[in-house]
Amino acid sequence: MDGESECATGWPNTANRLRCISRGCRVECVRTVHHRFRVALAAAALFTLPSAAFAPWGMEGVGVVSTRDDELRATISPDGAWVVWASPDRPGGPGGGDLWRARRLDGRWQHPEAVAVDTADGESAPGFSADGRWLYFVSNRPGGFGGDDLYRAPVDAQGGIGQASNLGSAINTRGDEWAPTPSRGGRRLLFASNGARGARRHDLFVATWNGKAFTGPRPVPGLATDADEFDAAWLDDGNGIVFARSVDASSKPTRLYVATCRAGAYTSVEPLALAFNTGEARTQAPVLDWNRPNEMLVSGAAPSPKAGKSDIYRILVPSVHGDGSCR
Repeated sequence: MDGESECATGWPNTANRLRCISRGCRVECVRTVHHRFRVALAAAALFTLPSAAFAPWGMEGVGVVSTRDDELRATISPDGAWVVWASPDRPGGPGGGDLWRARRLDGRWQHPEAVAVDTADGESAPGFSADGRWLYFVSNRPGGFGGDDLYRAPVDAQGGIGQASNLGSAINTRGDEWAPTPSRGGRRLLFASNGARGARRHDLFVATWNGKAFTGPRPVPGLATDADEFDAAWLDDGNGIVFARSVDASSKPTRLYVATCRAGAYTSVEPLALAFNTGEARTQAPVLDWNRPNEMLVSGAAPSPKAGKSDIYRILVPSVHGDGSCR
């Protein structure tokens, strides 16, 4: 049936909300605020997008989440009520790099504030668990095992965040650990480390929950190179993975890649098909939206819309066709 409706892929809370016009079996989505261009999608692409096709995008929370400052990695609670993100330079927090959060009110992100776990040291890389009970993050606060350590804090039903605890020496090393990402079932933890056994630079590892702690980290098969691999998220519960790679993550461009699981390893690595995910840019921090599982957030700098140096964007999750052997 022909007609006009809001884009079914989401993009709530964005200043560049899409409008969709159904025309037979196709849908045209038009950005209606910052600029007007059309992206024709097959109806099935409203749910997943092949990694070979360029994905449309929308900015998340312009003026609240995405601002003139740097925003790096955002995560949304599974009930859709809260968004938490990191910023190394946004004023108003304790300092050193902080976590921020905003609440969804009247369909928009509002009232940004520093998260209670922030310290005068550096906090970054937040990630909600799929059940909403935990907020994972990175901190270099005193009392850890090395440089950047992995932590988590409990989250109550009202969104209150409790006292943070270090994930322990089985995970944290004398080096740096980054980007903790729990699996949908909570039994596995995906993260990056340059201090774990077998790491070349920053490589990706997965640890398993033993009932008391995450233990036994092992390299994610098939992805380690002499570059930095980090900022990863599982696709289709492990049938695929999206991750960041850089020759030197501290100073060189960063690009997102998608790999598919086959015969127990991630292969067929190719760049995530996103127009601003280029070899000269810094595109990173893919995080699945637990409230809208067919969408995910990334950090980067699109030519338009653009709020600041690095913003948060919402895209469709790329489709993968793995064989299930990496789960």
